[in-house]
Amino acid sequence: MQQALYGRFSPRMYGVCLRYATNAAEAEDILQEGFIKVFKKMHTFRKEGSFEGWVRRIFVNTAIEHFRRRKYLTPVTEKEENTIEGNYTSVLDELAEQDILQLIQELSPGYRTVFNLYVIEGYTHKEIGDMLGISEGTSKSQLSRAKVILQDMVKKFIDKHRKARSK
Repeated sequence: MQQALYGRFSPRMYGVCLRYATNAAEAEDILQEGFIKVFKKMHTFRKEGSFEGWVRRIFVNTAIEHFRRRKYLTPVTEKEENTIEGNYTSVLDELAEQDILQLIQELSPGYRTVFNLYVIEGYTHKEIGDMLGISEGTSKSQLSRAKVILQDMVKKFIDKHRKARSK
């Protein structure tokens, strides 16, 4: 049964782990740790939602625990929280999904984690703050900074590829 569950869920859960990890080896560690938890907690699944959703939640929580152990969050001063604005303009239409995921991976672990939790996983800033042990304002600031950095990365990526195409 464990082999079947691993075979069914490992590709998708590895994708979840990669979004939070700094490299493939770290993602594999999170993946293994996550499956150990799934197998140990299998008896607690209450069939109130989808099994895959339950498994995914365990993996997200495992990735967050891993993140917290490493203390990756970038400290943010109160002044920075108040001055950073999300002037994020979308130029993502020119990028493939894989390109976007690669750029997200290049964010610092703190920014990447908050970005993933808010944008991809759909958590609120309050929930993110509770999960990571940070204030709601710090979560908002981390997201805002991540967006600004991503915007700059996207522009550079597009400029680089436009120049390559025009040669």
